Amino acid sequence: MEKKRCPWCLGNPDYQKYHDAEWGKPLKKSQRLFELLILEGAQAGLSWLTILKRREGYRRAFNGFDPERIARYTAKDVARLLADPGIIRNRRKIESTIENARAFLRIEENVSFSTWLWNWVDGKPIINHFKTMRQIPASTGLSERISAALKKQGFSFVGPTIVYAYMQSAGLVNDHLLSCFRHPENTGPER
Repeated sequence: MEKKRCPWCLGNPDYQKYHDAEWGKPLKKSQRLFELLILEGAQAGLSWLTILKRREGYRRAFNGFDPERIARYTAKDVARLLADPGIIRNRRKIESTIENARAFLRIEENVSFSTWLWNWVDGKPIINHFKTMRQIPASTGLSERISAALKKQGFSFVGPTIVYAYMQSAGLVNDHLLSCFRHPENTGPER
């Protein structure tokens, strides 16, 4: 019997694999959270599938998303990245990645980024109970507050809609539809 999935992933095997294995699953490692935040920002104005297909290119181009290395990038690195066909070659997004690495490291001076982020939801995912895709918001009051806090720290490409998509991807909020096999009521607790 075919598993029931959220409709947004149907019709594309890459989307389906991402939906089944990653989307909505709580992500707690700071460096992985940094990577995902950068990728969500890169997606602005594009489809997530465009970024998903370039994820390995991003990992290669940005030194495995090592924030300490990225924070030291120079104009020479920006020029290198602008010539890299494995990523979205947008100067503002590339420069944002460098600034976001620096902002990430500033947070990490006091607390792990994971702790900082997960404190917004008291350390556990918000489980929503949506029946249709139309019920899922593009942003929420919480994503607006997190967006403002990230901007205050020096992050960019972190508007409320990007932050809400990030929260969904990182599992801070679980927006799998009630009918989806990945909704917690259908899977039991996350492992």
